[in-house]
Amino acid sequence: MKLFDLSLKLNGFPITEAQAFFQKIQTKQTQDFKTYVETSKQAIVEHHLKHNQFYKNFVKDANPKDWNSLPVMMKRDLQQPLNNRLSEGYASKNIYINKTSGSSGDPFIFAKDKFCHALSWSVFIDRYGWFNLNFNQSKQARFYGIPLNKKGYYKERLKDRLSKRHRFSVFDLSDSQFQKNVEKFKSTSFDYINGYTSAIVQFAKYLEAKNLVLNNICPSLKACIVTSEMLFEDDKILLERQFGIPIINEYGAAELGLIAFQNRHNEWLINTQDLFVEILDDNNNVLPYGEVGRIVITALYNKAHPFIRYDLGDIGKLSKYSTPEKPILESLTGRTSDIIELPSGKKAAGLTFYYVTKTIIENEGNVKAFTIEQLKRDVFRISYVSTSALSETHLKAIKKAIDTYLEPGLMVNFERKTELKRAKSGKLKQFKSYLK
Repeated sequence: MKLFDLSLKLNGFPITEAQAFFQKIQTKQTQDFKTYVETSKQAIVEHHLKHNQFYKNFVKDANPKDWNSLPVMMKRDLQQPLNNRLSEGYASKNIYINKTSGSSGDPFIFAKDKFCHALSWSVFIDRYGWFNLNFNQSKQARFYGIPLNKKGYYKERLKDRLSKRHRFSVFDLSDSQFQKNVEKFKSTSFDYINGYTSAIVQFAKYLEAKNLVLNNICPSLKACIVTSEMLFEDDKILLERQFGIPIINEYGAAELGLIAFQNRHNEWLINTQDLFVEILDDNNNVLPYGEVGRIVITALYNKAHPFIRYDLGDIGKLSKYSTPEKPILESLTGRTSDIIELPSGKKAAGLTFYYVTKTIIENEGNVKAFTIEQLKRDVFRISYVSTSALSETHLKAIKKAIDTYLEPGLMVNFERKTELKRAKSGKLKQFKSYLK
């Protein structure tokens, strides 16, 4: 039984129709790529200008026929109630709603229409197929976080079961936990690993210290897919050596889906099927291949919510060997997370704070930006910019979440500011450790 496909269908996501449409896209691109791109760009702009009041107000007097005149959409532009941003005919019954991870420090709630969300999954299914991985059949070793509230926890566990996944903790990166991981790999025929780069790298370092190669322990392993954080070249070499399998770099965003995926020729290919990706300078001019700039993306099929020339908050460059038909992402910066080191000796991935900061992401868009700094092993500082100060209830909720996800007894200082210091690129790094 295809449990993964069934779970999407039961939640109202038309995966069969989306996969058929995905095939049509690939055919159109083969026949006339330039026409496909220009037609798709124009169609999504026209749709939102006709059906989305938020986007009409946002565009103002820009010429919709002149792509470069369309304003670039920043995350702060979207920090307002979701209902203000939805297109006509869309409501909770026919959309997918989620929160951005907050990895850039600028969180907000977003929506995708259900067909668009199914199409995003179609892209993932296609790319994983490059390595003979199948969401309905392949067993996944998953290094991700998980909500610890009862409802969120059991929801994710159910999704894991339907998706043939076993979830390893990224909240505990201790040697004792890694030894338990090893035992699980010995007893389970996993097909691939997927998850946060920093947690997977820490596991590889443990294997190195124990002189173990994971593929010798679990011969069924075919590949390791790292996501959500930067993969540095020396870490990739470490993973290849200690896992004994291909290491695949994945780049995506919750609000957009898959942005780039590494193929068997070690090329980090941009997804051109349902996204249009640009690299812009500080003045919103398109940069030539080989130059570093802001990654700006258009979702070509999200009719419920506009993501048109949307600045993701990341910096990168396309290879000079790119072509419009085959853009290759050469580098990406700004998606790294430090390792959290705690008084008990416990370590956790920096993205653990994604689960903590969920408690301060509100639909009203009160919190505009935040950063978290580890000053000492037991002292953290959360700085934030907001319309109004966080209430005592919110502060207690955050402290409680930190106790739950990390450990009790940590000191957390809150500072409300008028603005937060950003990198030269404009990126706001969510977590930074001053321990080293």
